[in-house]
Amino acid sequence: MKKIVKKVLIAGTFDLLHPGHLYLIQEAAKMGDVYVIVSTDKNAEKFKNYQIIVPEDQRLEVIKNIKNVKEARLGRSDNDTLKTVGEINPDIILLGPDQKYDLEILKRELIEKGLTHITVKRLDTYYDKYKLHSSSLIKKKIVEQFK
Repeated sequence: MKKIVKKVLIAGTFDLLHPGHLYLIQEAAKMGDVYVIVSTDKNAEKFKNYQIIVPEDQRLEVIKNIKNVKEARLGRSDNDTLKTVGEINPDIILLGPDQKYDLEILKRELIEKGLTHITVKRLDTYYDKYKLHSSSLIKKKIVEQFK
């Protein structure tokens, strides 16, 4: 009998790739096949309140070529971010430990869209093995170094 592999969805900006991003992908891969939604420049800038460094097409290309990523695609620039989730139709959505999305709000929005079968989880371990463990820390160091 063929084993049914779960679809695990993660999403993010992935502006400056760092080990925390790789850790999230590795943890998602332990749960099933990894599908990634890469935020568009427009949405990333709207939610993060600053300009993105690496353009969306380049960020997508990098994510598509990471081990354990089965499929990656750009999100939408409209207000219906859950439409892409519905198209992928994952079994699990895994949020990173520092993603600001509220789990209960996300669960409620999924129910409203009829996506009641999706389990929402948050990775509770934060990968901070290295000093520059976030995109914002990397950017800060670059700014300081080139003042």
